[in-house]
Amino acid sequence: MQQPVRANGGRITVDASAPAPKRSLADKPPFTLADIKRAIPPHCFRRSVARSSAYLFRDLAAVAALFYFSLRVIPALPAGGLLRLAAWPLYWAAQGCALNSVWVLAHECGHHAFSEHAALDDAVGFALHTALLVPYFSWKHSHRRHHANSASLDRDEVFVPWRRSELPWYAGAIHSCAPVRFAVLALVLVVGFPLYLTCNITGRPYPRLANHYDPYSPIFSTARERAQVVVSDAGVLAFSLALHRLSAAAGFWTVARVYGAPLLVVNGWLVLVTFLHHTDPAVPRYDSGEWDWLRGALATVDRDYGAFLNGAFHNIADTHVVHHLFPSMPHYHAKEATRAIRPVLGEYYQFDSTPIVRAAWRAAKECLYVEPDRRRDGVYWYSNKYKVEPEGCRKG
Repeated sequence: MQQPVRANGGRITVDASAPAPKRSLADKPPFTLADIKRAIPPHCFRRSVARSSAYLFRDLAAVAALFYFSLRVIPALPAGGLLRLAAWPLYWAAQGCALNSVWVLAHECGHHAFSEHAALDDAVGFALHTALLVPYFSWKHSHRRHHANSASLDRDEVFVPWRRSELPWYAGAIHSCAPVRFAVLALVLVVGFPLYLTCNITGRPYPRLANHYDPYSPIFSTARERAQVVVSDAGVLAFSLALHRLSAAAGFWTVARVYGAPLLVVNGWLVLVTFLHHTDPAVPRYDSGEWDWLRGALATVDRDYGAFLNGAFHNIADTHVVHHLFPSMPHYHAKEATRAIRPVLGEYYQFDSTPIVRAAWRAAKECLYVEPDRRRDGVYWYSNKYKVEPEGCRKG
């Protein structure tokens, strides 16, 4: 990756002689999806309700234990003491990770990867996502469209980049000021997912406002989908009313500390992980004339969050390429399948071992918009031609 060097009185500029990030291949691959599938052991496609349920039990047990810690152990610590002050942020971080693990299993249900029974998958996914204030069916349908159109500039459903000609007037000013860029990144991590659900932030442009709670939103196209949006809305509304009653009985700040703060951590993980899957200088985007499903599915990056978080998050981060190729494959077979397909994919496979914080900052800094490949029509790459000075704002 391109490395910054210090110059100009401590400002950071880019060394023009430094090597550019190694880009993924954007040509049509010499293999097919069937070729990739043949490389994977057949058992990797089998879904076991017992094994999936064991992972769900593990995650729910961790959530329950942490709830107990917040309701019984933390209040027993000396009031106003350092231990209690430190215990709450530690709890929020731990419970946010545990609930994110539950979130990932609900996502797996939406892909029919939890069991061989679609109705069971939807029932489990609906219960889990509703408890995290996510409209299960609404998100399931929009997420399916993301998988069907990944890396398409015209039809992908989320994290749709600007073309340079589409940049708003304020983009340069914000992007060239590192403190502001950091604040925007932090804000997106905290509220980006709720804003996506309600206002379609970072989503595909539609002729009118699109959101996940309106059954007649342009996101949804069939009567069945619209009916399921209503079911999802009813679930979120019912759980919200339950939280309201719980707040009245136990106190607003109790519910905010025990449930609300960890939920913000979940939202942060969700945005960070998905953002880094699809936003990197090394992966291409395609216009409608060049895009095809296989190259779109390959335009994603596997990343290493460390052994603990990789396992806790059911390897959604470090096996995302195979997930896009075979979304109904259960997570517990994804590592084996990834090892099997790497020789077939060759340079079409992208793995980035950059530390996650650094990777997020690099993506926020370098992936402002996409511009056309100079040698191939229809292929686009992330770019940033602004002079970025990470230690301060650009002096005009």
